[in-house]
Amino acid sequence: MKKVWCLLMTLVLLVLSTAALAEDADVQAIKDRGVLRVGVKNAVVGFGYQDMLTGEYSGMEIDIANKLAEELGVDVEFTTVTAATRTELLDSGDIDCVLATFTITAARKENWDFTTPYYTDYVTVLVEDASGIKTLADLVGKKVGVSSGSTSARAVVEAMIDAGLIDGADFDRDTFDPATWTTGVSFQQYDDYPTISTALSAGEVDAFSVDKSILAIYKTEGRSFIDAQFAPQEYGVATKKGSGFSAYVEEKITEWLADGTIAGFMAANGVE
Repeated sequence: MKKVWCLLMTLVLLVLSTAALAEDADVQAIKDRGVLRVGVKNAVVGFGYQDMLTGEYSGMEIDIANKLAEELGVDVEFTTVTAATRTELLDSGDIDCVLATFTITAARKENWDFTTPYYTDYVTVLVEDASGIKTLADLVGKKVGVSSGSTSARAVVEAMIDAGLIDGADFDRDTFDPATWTTGVSFQQYDDYPTISTALSAGEVDAFSVDKSILAIYKTEGRSFIDAQFAPQEYGVATKKGSGFSAYVEEKITEWLADGTIAGFMAANGVE
């Protein structure tokens, strides 16, 4: 019995040792390179924003990235990503992690690792005041601009179904495609947020939907949010599936949530 117990303990220690080595290897690779490569947004004030004159990035996600680099003892390199490019760059190894208002979903967790959420936002809709659109009900029969690869279109449809505004008989959460959905509301997809904002001004779309924190910069004079927010969006740091770096980042995010570091980043960047 004693021999069996010793054998089991040896196997456990071997598994733990192997996992630790994998983590050490991934983290060490970043340290050896001397640069942490992070995918970030460049047009989301308070989260990831790039000054077009200086090229400097700012925002709470930028602060988190800088803190990670500081802990690793390396420099940081930012790459601007969109909802359509962030996972492609992560999969290819061009970046080590994504800190770009990236919503955690069960489907995404099957392909990439995510940390504990560091912020929770909500989806809403921005419209031109002149459109007369003020509620979800007013979106019936309208076209909404969304970002390619985002979950915003699905969130809008689910909210309208829940409110009894459209028939959800043909809705399947897992197979939903904004490009083909036409029941009660339709969608136009764009590669980036500034393009959607321009499309809204030009009347190509009747509304612009994404997380409220992202929409804030586009809420200019003559525009308003509709009277609804829905679909909580939990943001996490994304890393390559099974990467040893995933455990390192999770440890740091958990630590900084507990000790107030991330709360400080939020306050410094005007994030509520």
